[in-house]
Amino acid sequence: MTRARTPLAEALRHRTVVLDGGLGDQLAAQGCDLSGGLWSARVLAEDPAQVQAAHTAYARAGAEVLITASYQVGYEAFARHGYDRARTTALLRDSVTLADRAARAVAHEVWVAASVGPYGATLADRSEYRGRYGLSVRELAAFHRPRIETLLEAGADVLALETVPDTDEAEALLSLLAGTGARAWLSYTVAGDRTRAGQPLAEAFAAAAAAPEVIAVGVNCCAAADVLPALEAAAAVTAKPLLAYPNDSSGTADWPLAAWRRAGARLIGGCCGTGPPQTAALAAAASRGARPPGTP
Repeated sequence: MTRARTPLAEALRHRTVVLDGGLGDQLAAQGCDLSGGLWSARVLAEDPAQVQAAHTAYARAGAEVLITASYQVGYEAFARHGYDRARTTALLRDSVTLADRAARAVAHEVWVAASVGPYGATLADRSEYRGRYGLSVRELAAFHRPRIETLLEAGADVLALETVPDTDEAEALLSLLAGTGARAWLSYTVAGDRTRAGQPLAEAFAAAAAAPEVIAVGVNCCAAADVLPALEAAAAVTAKPLLAYPNDSSGTADWPLAAWRRAGARLIGGCCGTGPPQTAALAAAASRGARPPGTP
């Protein structure tokens, strides 16, 4: 990737940056088949043009960060579906290339975030919403190492360590980045005032507070009502920029964006249940420093 851009960490020091929305939601809206254990990664493998089209739809809606389709791409999971190691490596690289091509299709600056989903995502049994897989930190690091190395080599601007359900997995991920000079954000999935595995959020966010590789921390794939308490817990233990991209089951832009920004959120977008219309509303609100239309 040779496209010149301001480092994302630098942009976050000065303004709110808008993330995209649910990639799977947009692929489904485009008529793609997401059935089976590979979810959106199935489309990455079978019809990559659709993935690029989904990224482009978000970029044109105003997204400034495109998250790649690599969330569920793991070597072990793809081996179970008949993909050899070389093919899986190619798919991880392709996920970055497709997002980069979409970024080039718009006039505004767009960063590419390589999705590193949790171990549970590759099991396709929703265990990413429970955590505590019965694996040690060392075993989790061994699982994540090859996919992180491939995504870094592919040239993404930042790694999205996202939908992390517990501090064990966060520790494993952060250990792999230590001393690499890579840039990443760390985003937990939460329920109430705890991680999905039940740890206090202050403990969870403190794990990343001293990691220079981490440029932002926050939450995703959670209820919008859980965002503000999580951001406040993060702000109590770190001065890093915060991020939020929750689910939106109602399909309406009813998030208290201004309150999130006051709490320190600088990366804001959507996860499951969101699409380009929500991205456009968030982009418009961010550009004027106000809530999205219709928010209380």
